Amino acid sequence: MTEATSGGGQGHWSSRITFLMASVGFAVGLGNIWRFPYVAGEHGGSAFVLIYLLFALAIGVPLVMAEWAIGRSSPGTASPTSSMRSLAQRSGAARAWGGVGTLAVCAAFVLMLFYTSITGWTMDYFARALTGAFHEIDAQGSHAMFQGLLDSPVRMFLWHSLAVALTVYVNSLGLRSGIERAVNLLMPALFASILLMVGYAALIGDWGAAARFLLAPNFAALDGKTALMALGQAFFSIGIAMAVTISYGSYLKRSVSIPRNAFILVGADTLVALLAGFAVFPLVFAHGMAPDSGEGLVFQTLPIVFGDFPGGQLFAAIFFFLLIVAAMTSCISGFVPIIAWIKDRFGLRHVQASLLAGAVVWLLGLGTVLSFNLLKDFHPLAFFGILGSVAKYSIFELLDHLVSGLLLPLGALCTAIFIGWFASGDLVREEIGLGSGRAYQAWRLLIRYVIPVAVAAIFINGLVA
Repeated sequence: MTEATSGGGQGHWSSRITFLMASVGFAVGLGNIWRFPYVAGEHGGSAFVLIYLLFALAIGVPLVMAEWAIGRSSPGTASPTSSMRSLAQRSGAARAWGGVGTLAVCAAFVLMLFYTSITGWTMDYFARALTGAFHEIDAQGSHAMFQGLLDSPVRMFLWHSLAVALTVYVNSLGLRSGIERAVNLLMPALFASILLMVGYAALIGDWGAAARFLLAPNFAALDGKTALMALGQAFFSIGIAMAVTISYGSYLKRSVSIPRNAFILVGADTLVALLAGFAVFPLVFAHGMAPDSGEGLVFQTLPIVFGDFPGGQLFAAIFFFLLIVAAMTSCISGFVPIIAWIKDRFGLRHVQASLLAGAVVWLLGLGTVLSFNLLKDFHPLAFFGILGSVAKYSIFELLDHLVSGLLLPLGALCTAIFIGWFASGDLVREEIGLGSGRAYQAWRLLIRYVIPVAVAAIFINGLVA
């Protein structure tokens, strides 16, 4: 890739390591460090982890391989719509399959409408940690602190705006000068931070209780709800059907092994999720607090813990810096397919498309910002009582449900059906590089039969939830 293409044109990753760091940077986000610990805590700890690992390997790896293959099969564009349409045409299938790529871009777009606000939360709490705001804070004070952030449209607006601005700036610089430089700086910082947190938790916290909670078999906790939550977490965490994997695949050199790197990606993503658990739960257990605190585990429970333990101010700052890095790498990657789609659809230059994507996400993302304060009593689907609990969702809750319960599973289901039944087997096999032996047959079996059934289950659950 020449310097000319680094400004936004199509090229290749400068190295396999950089490609992996960018892919892991997208996958390793708040889904691992914020969402995984509290979802695991609510659904039986080790039972949830066990099912999650199974789904990550049996569903995550094959779908990541499929999406990278789709992207690499059309190196002239990073737009998932164009990549899907091109592969469909060469396979003798209908051009309409390109709509699956558009669906994936929609999922990434809707995700960014609330992900930037949550990224703002991490920035706010990092600033508070630096000032020692958690010192000797109690449960009531911690709750009031978090609620005070949500209740302030000004603070929420400013942090949301900063998150979008940083994301747009990095993306406007293109692949080599923007995304690669960012991940080369941020990913080592992320891993260093999480290892420091795990070490701190091991020294100060109750490591034994955390290990039993996360690793000791607890089969009594296994039920249908746990399985569906684990499947949904695998989608949310790995980033399946969010278009980013397809876009990143379009920059992938043909010499890079898709199967090997898919296992590395899912393995790294799972490792970070487990490390996040070992960074959080030893502190929670040592403080005598419940592990099933829900969404408030990170933003309400942990500040109390940091406020009581030695070195709490320093390690609170490290922890929330870790959250910022995880959130920003996901935001940066999440914008890539949106920008590529805008360029492909409207013929804009890279910087223009980046600014347009940022402006739209910033403007519509204000709905999430206001859904916690000025519009907290506004329920977009309130007039549709037949929708049950969904009719009572706020803007934020509706967007979250739309992504995790509908768009992601629907996109993954359509991708699996397309790759398994309509795309040319020869073209797909050549891109993936598994040959025609048992490994390829196992992958094809999963894509054609196992994954559609599993994904349909979470999709139906999202419809009836």
